[in-house]
Amino acid sequence: MSDMQGRKALVTGSATGLGRSMAVKLSERGADVIVNYTRSSAEAEEAADLCRAAGAEVHVVQADVSTAEGARALADAAQGWGKLDILVNNAGITRHARDHSELDALSRDDFLDVYAVNVVGPYLMLQAAKPLLQAGHAASGRAAAVLNTSSIAGVKGIGSSVAYAASKGALNTMTLSLARALAPEIRVNAICPGFIGTRWFRESMDEAAFARKEAQVKAATPLQAASGPDDIADAALFFLSDAARHVTGETLLVDAGLHLGRAAR
Repeated sequence: MSDMQGRKALVTGSATGLGRSMAVKLSERGADVIVNYTRSSAEAEEAADLCRAAGAEVHVVQADVSTAEGARALADAAQGWGKLDILVNNAGITRHARDHSELDALSRDDFLDVYAVNVVGPYLMLQAAKPLLQAGHAASGRAAAVLNTSSIAGVKGIGSSVAYAASKGALNTMTLSLARALAPEIRVNAICPGFIGTRWFRESMDEAAFARKEAQVKAATPLQAASGPDDIADAALFFLSDAARHVTGETLLVDAGLHLGRAAR
């Protein structure tokens, strides 16, 4: 498929996991891509090589999206293109405190750190990239596409910590606000994955615990599936494509039905 030929995309947090999968899939469909990382330099170059192998022009940029300087550096990397057609706000962090009743497990700084990346970061990215996204609209006549990576945690109040769930709930609300405010030049949507079998989960537990978690997720979902990055990225591509040209302000759960629970038998 080459339905995104010539489009320019910026994917934050794209060295590994879901961000990498989205960047590669955009490249495979014809887009040029900016790959972003904070610490994973070698992995970012691996992601860039995969995008180049698909035929994309790729720029790799180290930047912290939680700072105005980082967001500006990413937008500056796209200035040579003169426009952006796609912005994916995928960078995110958590603080692991899975027992939500243990209020001493999170500090004030934990909350501020999580919000800085997960909520303030996407806002700063839109602030910095807005003129480029508007230029993308002016050049093509189609609304530029922004996609925020949220989580089922922001809908159900579950997940790795109270701070993480609250930040994703805030991101969902911001998606609505900005979709209304930035139309018709820019569309803003969000995906809300459930479990994704990425390093994010693997680093929070040992291999045996990760295998148990996957089995639990499969048992808990109507589709009896534990999602991987490509499963979520395929849904993300819908929002970034012309198939979603009339879709804005939506938050889509992509979780194999985890939010539904299993039917009683």
